[in-house]
Amino acid sequence: MDHDRHARGGADTAEGGASETRIEEASRREPPRTHRHALENFRRRFIVSVILTIPILTLSPTIQAFFGFTLEFLGSILVLLALATAVYIYGGRPFLTGIVAELRSQSPGMMTLIAIAITIAYAYSAAVVLGLVGGEGFFWELATLIDVMLLGHWVEMRSVLGASRALEELVRIMPSEAHLVRDGSTEDVSVEQLSPGDRVLVKPGEKVPVDGVVVEGATSMNEAMLTGESKPVSKQPGDRVIGGAINGEGSVVAEVQKTGKETYLSQVIELVRQAQESRSRAQDLANRAAFVLVMITLSVGAITFVAWLVLGQALGFAVERAATVMVIACPHALGLAVPLVVAVSTSLGAQSGLLIRDRSAFERARDLQAIVFDKTGTLTEGRFGVTDIVPFGEGGEDGVLQAAASVEAYSEHPIARGVVRSAGDRGLDLIPLERFRAILGKGVEADAPGRNLKVVGPGYLQERGIAVDDGRVAAVQQQGKTVVFLLENDRPAGALALADIIRKESREAIDRLKGMGIRCMMLTGDNWYVARWVADELGLDEFFAEVLPHEKADKIREVQSRFRVAMVGDGINDAPALVQADVGIAIGAGTDVAVESADIVLVRNDPRDAVAIVSLSKKTYGKMVQNLLWATGYNALAIPLAAGVLIGAGIVLTPAVGAIFMSASTVIVAINARLLRM
Repeated sequence: MDHDRHARGGADTAEGGASETRIEEASRREPPRTHRHALENFRRRFIVSVILTIPILTLSPTIQAFFGFTLEFLGSILVLLALATAVYIYGGRPFLTGIVAELRSQSPGMMTLIAIAITIAYAYSAAVVLGLVGGEGFFWELATLIDVMLLGHWVEMRSVLGASRALEELVRIMPSEAHLVRDGSTEDVSVEQLSPGDRVLVKPGEKVPVDGVVVEGATSMNEAMLTGESKPVSKQPGDRVIGGAINGEGSVVAEVQKTGKETYLSQVIELVRQAQESRSRAQDLANRAAFVLVMITLSVGAITFVAWLVLGQALGFAVERAATVMVIACPHALGLAVPLVVAVSTSLGAQSGLLIRDRSAFERARDLQAIVFDKTGTLTEGRFGVTDIVPFGEGGEDGVLQAAASVEAYSEHPIARGVVRSAGDRGLDLIPLERFRAILGKGVEADAPGRNLKVVGPGYLQERGIAVDDGRVAAVQQQGKTVVFLLENDRPAGALALADIIRKESREAIDRLKGMGIRCMMLTGDNWYVARWVADELGLDEFFAEVLPHEKADKIREVQSRFRVAMVGDGINDAPALVQADVGIAIGAGTDVAVESADIVLVRNDPRDAVAIVSLSKKTYGKMVQNLLWATGYNALAIPLAAGVLIGAGIVLTPAVGAIFMSASTVIVAINARLLRM
C-alpha cells in the first residue's frame, strides 16, 4: 500500500498544483471538500474563457470569412492577441501548472500533452502577429481548444465524483448530535463531546450516534447501510449497537463504548480509503501503459510536425496537426480506467458488509479454484440444535419434540437449551409439568397428569435394560450426533439427535460456488463422523476432520499444492490458515473490522458473502479490462486520425474536435465504472 501518498492526500491545493487538474489523483487522494473546490474552479475558468472566446471568434478572419462579414479596426489584431493571451493564461493555467508537477515527479502525462499543445499553438500565433514568422495564427482554435478541455474536465470530474461518492456517503451516515442522559434529564450535545461511559437516548427514527450497548429499552434497528444486513435487528439490554444505525419503533438508552476513530463506521471509512488508494497490478499496468502512450504521442506529434513540413504544408498546418495529436491522445481515460473501478467496487463492498483490506488479494479472488471453510460458526451456527427426530409411537415428530422440550425447559444443560430452542423454532408450546428432577449424570424427568416423562442418554437405557432397535437411530449415531431418548412411563417414545446446526445460507453458498466451478472444502477440529455428515449435507467436495488449530495452516498448504485457495474462517482460531491461504477471508467479524490476519473481512455470519466477494472480484476485473481495452483501443484509432492519415478523404480534425473526442472517451470510462453498481 502506498502509505506516503495516503499521508499527503489532499496536500496540494486545487488552485496551485497538479491535484487541481489530474482528476485521477483527485478521485483517490483529495477529501470531498477539495473535490468540490476543484470542480467549481474548472466551472469558473470555463465560463470566463467562453466569455473571452466570443470576441476572439468575432475578430478572427477565418470566422469572418466563413460567415461573410468583416470587423476590423486599428489594432484589432493586437486586441485578438490580448484576449487569446488571457484565455491561454487563465483558462490554460490548470494545464500549465499540471505540466510542471508532472515533470517534477518525472511522470509526464495528460497535463504535459495538453500544455505542450496549447503552448505551441499560442506561441506560433503570437509570433505571426508580432511578425516573427509568416502564415496565419489560429487564436480561435486555441481558445476553443481550451474551452473544450475545461468543459471536458468539468464533466469528467462530475462523473468521477459520482463514481467515488459512496465513501462520502459513508461519512454522512454518522449523526452530528446526540441526546446525552445526565441526572435524569437529556441534553443535546455534539457527538464529539461524548466519552466512553456516557449514556445517550436514541428516539424512534433517529440514528445511533456512537457505538455502544443497550442498557434500557427494546427496539429494532436498521443496519443495512453499515453491515449489509437487510432485516431489522432486534435490540435488547446488553445488545451492541453501531453508530449510524437507524432506530426503529422504540426508544432505547445506550452506554457509549467507542467514539471517534474507534467506532465501527470510522474504521470502515478508513479501510475503504486505504483500499481505494492501494495500488494493484492492474493499476500498475495502466500507469505503465499511460507513460508509454505519452512517449509515443510526443514522438508521433514531432514526426507529424516534421512530416507535414517536408510534404510542403504550411507551418501553421503542421503545428495544428501536431497539437491535435497531443490533445486527442491524452491518456486521461487510461489513467482513470482502473482507479474509478477500484473506488466503486470498494465502496460498494463496504456498503454490503464486504470490507477489502488488501486489493491484490481481492483481485486474486477472481481466479480461485477452491475455497476451504471452517465448520463451527462458519458453515454451522456454532450451537446445538435438533437435527433429527425419530418417533417410536403415534405422537409424530412434533409430539416427541414438544414433550422433550417441556421436560428440558427446567435444565441449563447445552443439550437441553438446544432442544427447547428447536421447539421454539417450530412454534411449539410447552406442556405444564410438575416435580422436575435431575437424574444424576443421565438426564432429567418430570410429571404430567397420568404420565411420567424422562429425557435421558443411551447410558440410562443400557443400565435399565431398555432396548431400542431402530435403524434410524443407529444411522444418526453413526453420523457422530448426540442422541437423547424420550421415555413415557419408562417406555421409549422417541429419540432426538442433536448437532451443530448447519446454516440455511450455507447450502446456497456452496451450490453457487460449485456453479462457478470452485471446489468447496471444509476444515474442522470436530470428529470425522460429524464432519462427514456436514460434508454430505452440503455436498462438499472434500473435508478435513480432527485438525488441531496449529495444523490448519499445513492443510491449507497441502490444498495450495493443487489449487489457488481461499480460507474462510472466524479470524481467531483460523488466523494461521487465513494468512497461509492465497486469499484470507474473516467471516462474522461484526463490528471488529481490524482482523489483521484476513485480506477481506465479512461483517455478517453469512457464507453467501464469500460468494459475493468472488462475484464482485470477477465483475470488478471485468470492468477494469473493459475500460483498459476501450482506452487503449481509442488511442490506437485516434492518433493516426489526428495526424491526418485520412486527409485525402476530407477528414481533418481540429484540436478542439480532438479535445471533444478525448473528453468523451474519459466520460465513457467513468460511466462504465459506475455501471458496476448494476
